[in-house]
Amino acid sequence: MIFDFKSFHLRSIHAESDQDRKLINVELKNLYDSLTPDEKQIFNLELQTFLMTEVGRLGSDYEAIKNQVSTK
Repeated sequence: MIFDFKSFHLRSIHAESDQDRKLINVELKNLYDSLTPDEKQIFNLELQTFLMTEVGRLGSDYEAIKNQVSTK
């Protein structure tokens, strides 16, 4: 089972309001609530992997930008 966390993430980033973000979060919560206990475990593992990947990518982007600013 593969959950598409990136689509939820991108939709949230591009949401036009906090209310839209809340609706996206409710949608994700409803998805989670509909899962079996085994599927919830997979969901949680995949979510952790997604978050670690995103945080790592953001850290790399930050360092690259910081280095560009430092050299100017």
